[in-house]
Amino acid sequence: MDITRSTVFIPGATSGIGLALALRLRARGSTVIVGGRRTALLDEIVAAHPGIDAVRIDTADPASIEAARDEVLARHPDLDVVVAMAGIMEAEDWTSPDFLAVAERTVVTNLLGPIRLAAAFLPHLRTRPGAGAAFVTVSSGLAHVPLAVTPTYNATKAAVHRLSEGIRLQLEPAGVQVVEIVPPAVRTALMPGQEDSPVAMPLDAFADEVVELLAARPDAHEVLVEGVKFLRFAETSGAYDATVARLNASDPHAA
Repeated sequence: MDITRSTVFIPGATSGIGLALALRLRARGSTVIVGGRRTALLDEIVAAHPGIDAVRIDTADPASIEAARDEVLARHPDLDVVVAMAGIMEAEDWTSPDFLAVAERTVVTNLLGPIRLAAAFLPHLRTRPGAGAAFVTVSSGLAHVPLAVTPTYNATKAAVHRLSEGIRLQLEPAGVQVVEIVPPAVRTALMPGQEDSPVAMPLDAFADEVVELLAARPDAHEVLVEGVKFLRFAETSGAYDATVARLNASDPHAA
């Protein structure tokens, strides 16, 4: 994966981490197509950032994914990287039956979304092994240490982590690199109050570090900024219980 010459489609890039990475990849030389549900935001991004393309996609809707694939490949037949960025994070209370709707919505978006994107785009990516073809997943530090208020989010990101490791064994021999980006808490609008959270990493600092890591290690399997390593390696370092306690004690969403 060469970020100076890739053609990259990023569903879930109308704001937050997705948009920040899209702008940096474009600045490094990649051709970038952003995807999202809201056409007004897509139009604003295209107008504000000449050279970036946009395609509407709702990763919770299989028909929308297939339509977006056809549109992206018609306009960018040299596509070689897909970043499964779209995701949601919502608080749940499992002592109340009301948690079920949130849990189901989270599974559809965070887990079925990347799986459906892979099913739609992998046949094309497998035709481009010499071009640095890659399928990029986005998990979380919460795949490794749970946040009490978001149990289904934690679970879906743990599944994305293990899924990434599993499909890598199949896809890399077929010429498609699998890269997992593992964010810590980042100052975005993913949850209410997170944009101003003192314990979250500033968005620009996170995006800058990710792009530097991608540039330095184009063959990397995991992209780990320094701020997420205490979560990623909590269990293997013997600090799991202390890290769970520390994480949840600092959570502004805890009751």
